[in-house]
Amino acid sequence: MQQVRKVVANEFEAVNQLIIDQLQSNVPLVENIGHYIVDAGGKRMRPMLALISGGACGNLNKDHLTLAAVIEFIHTATLLHDDVVDISTLRRGRPTANAEWGNAPSVLVGDFLYTRAFQLLVSIGNMEVMTLMAEVTNTIAEGEVLQLTKAGDPNTTEQDYFQVIKNKTAVLFAAATACGAILAGSEQEEIDRFYQYGLDLGLAFQLIDDVLDYEGNAGEMGKNVGDDLAEGKPTLPLIYTMKQGSKADAALIHSAISNKSLAQLEEVVAAVQRCDALTYTKQLAMAKSKAAAAVIDNCPESPYKESLVRLAELAVARNA
Repeated sequence: MQQVRKVVANEFEAVNQLIIDQLQSNVPLVENIGHYIVDAGGKRMRPMLALISGGACGNLNKDHLTLAAVIEFIHTATLLHDDVVDISTLRRGRPTANAEWGNAPSVLVGDFLYTRAFQLLVSIGNMEVMTLMAEVTNTIAEGEVLQLTKAGDPNTTEQDYFQVIKNKTAVLFAAATACGAILAGSEQEEIDRFYQYGLDLGLAFQLIDDVLDYEGNAGEMGKNVGDDLAEGKPTLPLIYTMKQGSKADAALIHSAISNKSLAQLEEVVAAVQRCDALTYTKQLAMAKSKAAAAVIDNCPESPYKESLVRLAELAVARNA
């Protein structure tokens, strides 16, 4: 990841400074919570994608810096809201904002970040970008609600699962890359290619996230193993195990999801592994990673394109 970031090192540093500047508020609690979650770091893949996509399309400019900050603010707002909804206590190895300050401040600061993101969008002044970002933000909200309705529902299908992760996760990746292309002055065909690249990359990324919930290391991931099960989320490894496993395995998973319980976490992990559900999920993630790389194959060769291909590989070859 560090090698990929080097391609846009100067721009990435400028984006980080812009994020810090835009966290300024007359209300100290807004700045405190905003800095707390932003300073926690993370991969910053989404804002980096906005920058690298602009470079890959041949025109990385100052508007891409603002776009990258917008993407990060929207993502951070979703994290604040997610942690409240999921009653999470740990993110990126630290207590969540809601664990430190409470639910109400976390939700309201998330709202602040959303509105600040759209203030920045207005400053870019590109209606095509504003339209896409408005649509994507609405889709993310729908994805959050859809995921909430599926929590504790063991009858969730694989199709349902993919609709959730597309809406909740992948579309923001797609917005970052497509808007990067738009601001570079690309033609619609290229914008569409970059949107599809981001969508496939986001799906691959989330699939691996769901694998790591059953075989990851809490210290490396910065969150608790089994969190998804505790929230009753029917992720693909569980859906596959119920479909392909024995009646006993299916009943075990069914009960764990319905009760949103970690009481039998070890047995659930054993069942998921016994049914090769993690292997199946990884294979789908790899297919999406390869599809992402393939869709930009015709783009001119450049360090930016190489970085996009490398990011697709890194999305699946990670342990956190």
